Amino acid sequence: MEVSIIKKHLQEVSLFKELSEEEIQPIVDISKLRSYQAKSYVFMQGERLDRVFFIYAGKVKIHKTDLAGKEQIVSILEAGDMFPHAGFFREGQFPAHAEVLESTELIVIPVEQFETILLTYPKLCIKMFKVLGEKMVDLQNRLEEKILRDTYQQIVMLLIRLCRSNGIEVNGKYKLTMHFTNQELANMIGTSRETMNRTINRLRKKAVLELDRNGYFLISLDKLDEEAF
Repeated sequence: MEVSIIKKHLQEVSLFKELSEEEIQPIVDISKLRSYQAKSYVFMQGERLDRVFFIYAGKVKIHKTDLAGKEQIVSILEAGDMFPHAGFFREGQFPAHAEVLESTELIVIPVEQFETILLTYPKLCIKMFKVLGEKMVDLQNRLEEKILRDTYQQIVMLLIRLCRSNGIEVNGKYKLTMHFTNQELANMIGTSRETMNRTINRLRKKAVLELDRNGYFLISLDKLDEEAF
């Protein structure tokens, strides 16, 4: 049963969608399905990087801790996502903490065995490099935002990214699929909660975003795009 669940899920992941039965089977053979409870950690920053993960169900927060103990949220990942992306073809440590936000099931693959499979199937290896390239572009864009844009624009760009990565379209607006506190949003770009509070209130007054009855953000992406410039 576990093997069939793993195989079905991996076949739906964009990285593996085009693989034949013969190509995907070695990946299934080295994969394990593991369950994690909310508030537990998949790994801690600095631990030996020896596994990669695909989210079957649930949510995982990737965050770093600086020397002062301050949290910097890198991303919130959901079903279908893979992490970490920086784990291939290099020896090292996990670059951040991976904290489970709700009951979560992960497909776990050993890095060393996965790398061997990547090298065996050039088509898969090329796709992997494309995924890594997309992540590098995202990081470059975030760096440019930090350097070239003021804090208001950085917050707007953050919300645009969250609409695309953690949002679903509902009646012409994007609903973020998890609760984000203003402190968590502030931690994503390294600003203060007070600054985030003011910006969120400003965007609410402009009817760019609102909260639904359950406290989820509903965002007009068209209006938000206008605020980015």
